[in-house]
Amino acid sequence: MRMMLSVSIPHEPCNTLIRGNKFGPLLKKIMDELKPEAAYFTEMDGTRGAVLIIEVSDPSRVPALAEPFFLNLNADCRFRICMSPADLSKAGLDELVKRWG
Repeated sequence: MRMMLSVSIPHEPCNTLIRGNKFGPLLKKIMDELKPEAAYFTEMDGTRGAVLIIEVSDPSRVPALAEPFFLNLNADCRFRICMSPADLSKAGLDELVKRWG
């Protein structure tokens, strides 16, 4: 299942890691481990942030996806299921409207 992982990274410890030239290698290690389908870096509520699209084959994988951010960056993580247009076309919206609409 495809999920969107939003990561909000507080200023500390990130500033200290950047000043010590440790943030880049840490981020690379995390990205190499997670292998996101897509990764975007942005501002989130005044802090550094990232939006990653990740394939999650089993819900038990969620801790492995979040813990690198929790343990190394004191970050907040939010997971959301997401669908491609092809996924949405399989959702059976016409039948759902008949049943519920």
